[in-house]
Amino acid sequence: MSAQLGAVAREELTAAGLDLVDVQRVIGTALTEDLRYGPDATTLATVGQEAVALAELTPRVTGVVAGLPVALAVFDAVLGDSYEVLGRRDDGSRLIAGEPALVLRGSVRGLLTAERTALNLLCHLSGVATTTAAWVSEVDGTGCAIRDSRKTLPGLRLLQKYAVRCGGGRNHRLGLGDAVLIKDNHVVAAGSVTAALRAAREHAAGLACEVEVDDLGQLEEALAAGADEVLLDNFSPEQCAKAVLRRDEIAPKTRLEASGGLKIENARRYAESGVDYLSVGGLTHSAASLDLGMDLR
Repeated sequence: MSAQLGAVAREELTAAGLDLVDVQRVIGTALTEDLRYGPDATTLATVGQEAVALAELTPRVTGVVAGLPVALAVFDAVLGDSYEVLGRRDDGSRLIAGEPALVLRGSVRGLLTAERTALNLLCHLSGVATTTAAWVSEVDGTGCAIRDSRKTLPGLRLLQKYAVRCGGGRNHRLGLGDAVLIKDNHVVAAGSVTAALRAAREHAAGLACEVEVDDLGQLEEALAAGADEVLLDNFSPEQCAKAVLRRDEIAPKTRLEASGGLKIENARRYAESGVDYLSVGGLTHSAASLDLGMDLR
């Protein structure tokens, strides 16, 4: 199914900074999964063609919402101009259980056909935003930012990273070509941290270069070689604090990112070590969906 976006959906998605082509692709794929075996047999059998109702998308628990423009784009793709938005919250706002995040009026057949696709995306993205917000709250006041990774669900990267921003987090690389991240296998292939960084500078001039290190010796090598950022892999909070001191002595402008062994219970200890970022893959690969449902009135 081709998910054609109307003017309202395009305006909403553009205002949110979302890629229209990417959203259309995701929605089209999701609706095709539901409709590939034929139209909505249950709804066609039980709902009259002229039936119109109020639909409320309501959280069952508290959380941070993300993806309302995407959910609206789903309804837009299914209902066209046969619905209206009567009320909505803004992405990034905190939801209260029982208080609607989105209120629509439209064709019951269209609302029910679009319901699961809209909720799948809205619940998942709101779960990512809620998880991110919890991490951000843990490190509040430390100056350390929570950052995502490329550990995203295939096909949903841009939407998941948008949800991270809604939760107050920051995005790392969107792909393999927008920044350099030299990991341990690259170092092995190149021969050393310095050699890998030199090769990256020559091949990808102009891109920011980050280097993953396993110990303080590699950190000093990366700092001396002029890395823009250094990823501290599986460092303890105490080791991170030592890394910060060495960074401040050798290359104070270089950013440090802690990764590996991070849990929300120890997030503040890591943040208070003085690192600039905590890299949390679980924001996108393990976030629990936020429970929202659609109720007809």
